[in-house]
Amino acid sequence: MYEQKLPDVRWEDLSAFLAVARSGGLSAAARNTGSSAPTLGRRMRALEREIGRELFVRRSHGYDLTDAGRMMLAELEGIAGRIERITARRAGVALPLVKLSAGTWTTLVLVRRLRDLVTDPQDVRIRFIAAEDILNISRREAVIGIRNRRPVEAGLAGRKLAGVHFAPYAAPGAAQAWIKVHADTPSARWVASNSGDTVAHEVSHPRLALDMALMGAGRVILPTFIGDAEAGLARTGDLIPELSHDQWLVTHDDDRSLPEVRRTIDRVVDILGRGSK
Repeated sequence: MYEQKLPDVRWEDLSAFLAVARSGGLSAAARNTGSSAPTLGRRMRALEREIGRELFVRRSHGYDLTDAGRMMLAELEGIAGRIERITARRAGVALPLVKLSAGTWTTLVLVRRLRDLVTDPQDVRIRFIAAEDILNISRREAVIGIRNRRPVEAGLAGRKLAGVHFAPYAAPGAAQAWIKVHADTPSARWVASNSGDTVAHEVSHPRLALDMALMGAGRVILPTFIGDAEAGLARTGDLIPELSHDQWLVTHDDDRSLPEVRRTIDRVVDILGRGSK
C-alpha cells in the first residue's frame, strides 16, 4: 500500500510514528523519545501529508489509529528492531542503546549503580524509563523490563531476581503520621487502607515520599533495599508480608542474545541479585 511513498520517508519519522502509535498520544511518546509533544505532532502531520493518508484520529484523550495507521504499525513492528540496529551501526559513533524499564525504586538503585551498569570505558547507553505501569516489551516500548511477576506473554523470556520486601521507615524523632503516595502501587494502596486519619502529607510520586521522610516529615513504606541503604532512616515496624513479591527481569526472545542486551542483563542481575531456584 505504501511502496511508492515510503522510500521518501525518513526512518526518524517512522520511528516517531511508532512511538506515538504505541503510546496512544503525544505526551507519553515525548517522554519516551526525548522530543517535545508539539514537535511530534508536527512530524505526524508531515508524515500523513507525505504518504497521503490519515494515520491518526486526534481526540481529546489521545491519538487513535485509523485503519491505515493500524496497517502501517503492523508493517513496521516486524522490522523496527532490525532497522534501529542497522542505523545505529552505520552511525559509527553512538553507543548501542538499551531501553530499560523498571519501577521508581529499582530504577533508583540502577541509576545509583550506573558505573557498574555501563562500565568504564562505557560500552552501552541506557535509556532509563521509570514507570509503575508495565511497558509492552513485545512492541519494544522497552528492551529490558523489571516486573513483579513472571512473564506469560508469548515471545518473552524471564529471569528470576531476588525477592523484594517492604517495611515502614522514618527519620529518628519524626512524626509517626504517614506520607501518603497517590500512585497505583501495592505499597500506596496499603498506606491508603491502613493510615486512617494519621496522614501528615500527600505526594504524587513515590520518590517525593522518600525525600520527605528524610526531612523528618513522617513515615513511609519503602522496599528494604532502599530504606536500609538510607543512613537517615530507620525501620519503624516489621516487614509487611502482603507486599513481598518476586522480581523478574523480562526481555524479548529476539533481543536477549544481542551483545549489548546480554551484557546489560548480566550486569542488572549482579546489581539486583539472583532469585532462588
